[in-house]
Amino acid sequence: MSTPDIGKRAGDIMHSGAECVGEHESLRTAAQMMRDLSVGALPICGDDDRLKGIITDRDIVVKCCAEGRDLDGTTTGELAHGLVWVAADSDMEEALMKMEQHQIKRLPVIENHRIVGMISEADLAKELPDSKLAEFVHRVYAGA
Repeated sequence: MSTPDIGKRAGDIMHSGAECVGEHESLRTAAQMMRDLSVGALPICGDDDRLKGIITDRDIVVKCCAEGRDLDGTTTGELAHGLVWVAADSDMEEALMKMEQHQIKRLPVIENHRIVGMISEADLAKELPDSKLAEFVHRVYAGA
C-alpha cells in the first residue's frame, strides 16, 4: 500500500477512551459492555492494567455460543487474541500496515504502556482518501 500523505499519527486518528474488560470477567459481562458502549470489540486488560488481547462480538458467538460454552463460566482471557497494537506516536502508515498484515479491523493504541484508544475502520474512513480506504478494505478482507 502506498504511504498516505497526511502526516497524522495513530493518536490523532484514534477514538480515545477505549474501555477495557478485565481478563477474569465473564463473556456475558463483555457482551453487556459491548451493548452498553455500542461497540463490537473490547480490549482485554489484565490485573496489571496492561493489554492482554482483544475480544469481538463475533468471538463470543463463534467460540462460545456456537460451541455450547457457558457465557458466565468462560472468561474473556480464555478467548483473548490479537495482541497487536500501535504506539500513539506511530505514523498512520504503521497503523495501516499492522491492520493489513494481521487482517484486523480494530487496532489498540498504546501510550506509556497503557491503552489510550482504538483505531477502527470508521476512524480510517474519516482520514483516508476513498482510493486508499478501498485498498485498505480490500487487503484486510482479502483473507476473510
